[in-house]
Amino acid sequence: MKIFYSLDGAGVTSAPPSFSSWSIMLTNLFYRLPVMAYCGFIFWQSSSASFDSLPTFEYADKVMHLGGYALLGALVVRMLFNEALPFSRRNLMIAAILASTLYGASDEFHQTFVAERCGDVFDVVADGLGSALGVIVYARIRVWFRESRI
Repeated sequence: MKIFYSLDGAGVTSAPPSFSSWSIMLTNLFYRLPVMAYCGFIFWQSSSASFDSLPTFEYADKVMHLGGYALLGALVVRMLFNEALPFSRRNLMIAAILASTLYGASDEFHQTFVAERCGDVFDVVADGLGSALGVIVYARIRVWFRESRI
């Protein structure tokens, strides 16, 4: 007898998942997979040596952190908006900013163990500002698209 785990939270069952369960799973992958893949990319990138060959200016690394974590913030809030969570949009936006910023802080801590890299508190500040920027821009664009369809 095969045992299946129900995707709708009903627990363990002997019946295979229904079509609606598969569509829920695919929808979840559509919103969760980009977040996981991008976090993996950030981890991989921060595990390698610094990019000294890139054209640079005084605060180029902070601008790259801001842009990179703006994308992460937008992906996280996109995922949270499409989950069936009993929270307000404002609370989901705050959660996305916090989650993205905490990931940035953990990444900076991770960099302290990588040769030729070091963690920087100001990078975490840039990560937090980028996360907030990405979340706010995504939320505004989402509202604009929904209003323009009507």
